[in-house]
Amino acid sequence: MSDREAGVGYTETPDREVRGLRMRHCRLWTAEGAPVAELEALSFRLRFGAVAVSAEGVGGVETQPEFRRQGHMGRLLRQALTGMATRVDVAFVSDGIEGVYERFGFVGAVAEGHLVVPVRNVEQATGVEPGTAVPGIRDGSPADLPAIVHLYNTAHAQRPWTHARPPDWNRLVPRTTWKPGSRTLVLQRGSATVGYAVLEGRAFGDPLGTTTVDELVAENATATGRLLAAVARLCWQRRLSAFTVREPADSLTGRVARQMGCTYQQGFPPSGGMMAAVLNRSSLVRTLEPELRRRAASRQPDTDHGESLDALRRGELIPDDKALIRLLLGYWSVEDASAQGTPIPDRYQDLCTAWFPGGGSPSLPTPYAHRLDRY
Repeated sequence: MSDREAGVGYTETPDREVRGLRMRHCRLWTAEGAPVAELEALSFRLRFGAVAVSAEGVGGVETQPEFRRQGHMGRLLRQALTGMATRVDVAFVSDGIEGVYERFGFVGAVAEGHLVVPVRNVEQATGVEPGTAVPGIRDGSPADLPAIVHLYNTAHAQRPWTHARPPDWNRLVPRTTWKPGSRTLVLQRGSATVGYAVLEGRAFGDPLGTTTVDELVAENATATGRLLAAVARLCWQRRLSAFTVREPADSLTGRVARQMGCTYQQGFPPSGGMMAAVLNRSSLVRTLEPELRRRAASRQPDTDHGESLDALRRGELIPDDKALIRLLLGYWSVEDASAQGTPIPDRYQDLCTAWFPGGGSPSLPTPYAHRLDRY
């Protein structure tokens, strides 16, 4: 059914910026001008290994109560995705509804995981008494944001599914009447900022039953240990035995925490969650060609690589776009794809293993979503 037949019209308005991201409002209206449904399309730069590409994310999908269950959300999404495809090659949904977004080409493509770190283990590993202040640690302020952005971009320079943060990035939760907002701990060495940790914001009056770190990034293992010790000190003051860090197990933070004896929990939802869709395969593969060539440099001569890239662009190799996005983001390895019904031809096995090493590979770490970049 067309919009005209449905009695609604469609508009797109790139009208504002929200916490550092450009937002485009996509809306359906009745002929009388009454709102029917709307969604937000947010623009950002996303890493696929060493290459960052322009992407857009769908969020804030809403249909007015009197217009629900009439197919309007589907019409809105199709119109919005058509517009997105003229601007970017890949789209994301921050928190997809189970069993819904698959109809529009999306698929679960980002695993989410977190570290659980015992306070006692941090004390034993660092030698810092939990009741003692950690040298160099102070509370952060907006003036620290440029250094935080630099540390983040440096730490994730070759990791899939992280935003390439612009210089003016600020996604910290602001303080409001009933919420203290994000708390940032900064590790200073001389005049240089060498690490930071962003603690999840809480509401005033919430019980102090948990402590969660949304991000923890530092320039080396020693600095990482000091930041973990600073968080452990906060937990000791709150009489908590462990805390959660939303960093992957193969990051620097993950490796340091694993040496301390943490546990790691990761989830792969069958539907919903962080989802992605390829909008323009040929253009996306062309943009990613330098990164794919870099990964495959030791596996296949460059003269043969061009033919293989052409086969990937045309869909002769990995014809399913849903399988392709999972492979590109490291959600699947080549073995995972084969087990799920997307076998790789024998002649491309070695090359695709280099292109798509999957989660846990030293050259392509497990993808994950930073909470501060969930649009």
